[in-house]
Amino acid sequence: MLTGITIAANAQSEQYQDAMKQQVGLLDSSSTYSAAGMQQLANTFERIAEAEKTQWLPYYYAAYCRVNEAYMAKDKSKVDGLADKALLNIEKALALRGKDAEISCIQSMISSARIAVDPMTRGQQYGPESGAFLEEAKQLDPGNPRVYMLQGQSLLYTPEAFGGSKAKAKETFEVALQKFAAFKPESAIAPNWGEAYVKQLLAGIK
Repeated sequence: MLTGITIAANAQSEQYQDAMKQQVGLLDSSSTYSAAGMQQLANTFERIAEAEKTQWLPYYYAAYCRVNEAYMAKDKSKVDGLADKALLNIEKALALRGKDAEISCIQSMISSARIAVDPMTRGQQYGPESGAFLEEAKQLDPGNPRVYMLQGQSLLYTPEAFGGSKAKAKETFEVALQKFAAFKPESAIAPNWGEAYVKQLLAGIK
């Protein structure tokens, strides 16, 4: 009887791995890099998460897609709703995984997304919150390239009067690229996004 259960579990985990590989492969594709593309991917990751309730990665990726959808939203009144969905997913990932640099990075992105609704009034609250999550991520995993990518992005888009700077952003992106060169993801479906985006932002600065 146990053998049957093991075979079923292995088949299920293989099916899970295949489904995840396919979706994760789409994350860096230009065809999905739009609000509609991110929404579609988020929906798929949420369906996988519901089927695989013990796995943290589908919730993590669903949160990643939702927060990107929030960044891309033309209608600012939709941002908080999308950020809330991202938060719900990342909290589920956190409950399964525990503290993790990748999760802290998404939490930072969610705080940053909320600033865009009204930068003048929200910057004071969500700016420090976003920065605190990145500091937490850096402490959890100093080698994680996404920490430096997000710090660089923050420096690039923060006005100089509030501590932003293209020169500092450029330096931070260069550190991110060094970290990417040394980074080894835990598995074929573990977080490994961002390098192409850093190169794109760097090219824009130069």
